[in-house]
Amino acid sequence: MNAYDSLSVYASSLEGVSAPVTRANWHLSTRGLENARRAAVLMLFGALRPGPHPDPSALQPADLDVLLMERAGSLNNHPGQVSFPGGAVDPSDVDERAAALREAEEETGLDPLGVEVLGVLPEVGLPVSNFLVTPVLAWWARQTPVAVVSEAESTQVFRVPVGDLLNPSNRRTAVVRRRGSTMRSPAFVLPNATVWGFTAILLDSLFEGLQWTQPWDPSLEIPAPL
Repeated sequence: MNAYDSLSVYASSLEGVSAPVTRANWHLSTRGLENARRAAVLMLFGALRPGPHPDPSALQPADLDVLLMERAGSLNNHPGQVSFPGGAVDPSDVDERAAALREAEEETGLDPLGVEVLGVLPEVGLPVSNFLVTPVLAWWARQTPVAVVSEAESTQVFRVPVGDLLNPSNRRTAVVRRRGSTMRSPAFVLPNATVWGFTAILLDSLFEGLQWTQPWDPSLEIPAPL
């Protein structure tokens, strides 16, 4: 099965599922977030080398990339962390799909008309900022330029080859120790950033569900880049 079909089938398989699919040691929960704000993020995959008329049926995972951004260090929530485009669902948004596309356009300048939404994944809790987040899985059918729109929101907008994320040599476990407690998350060490925490958990869970993950060593730990 090609990469596009794998993403589409995976999204369809989780329609109506209430609990996220995760590895046993990375837990995403909605407990205790009954009064949380709703949010959505756009997990946008596209052809790494699109050309004038990319044929999705010919693409494998290593032929894809995913859109990410680095949040500004001045933000109150998750400053300096790498994230998917996204944010809170506004009253004017029809649904989480619309919210994810709107936020992505505001943050990166992409044209939402070129994005094909494949489906929504189960909502996950982000207790540290009191959000219930719906990941919106999408395909970048007609790619347009992206860049930092507001330096108050982000410091970089970039596309990461999926092959780099799957490469075992780029995989680590990020560790945060605070007030006597320890939190671990998967991490992806890239030339220009380290992806860890919530975004890395979503990527790790997606790759596991798609059966794209290559064996890696979770015992290789690094301090989370706070």
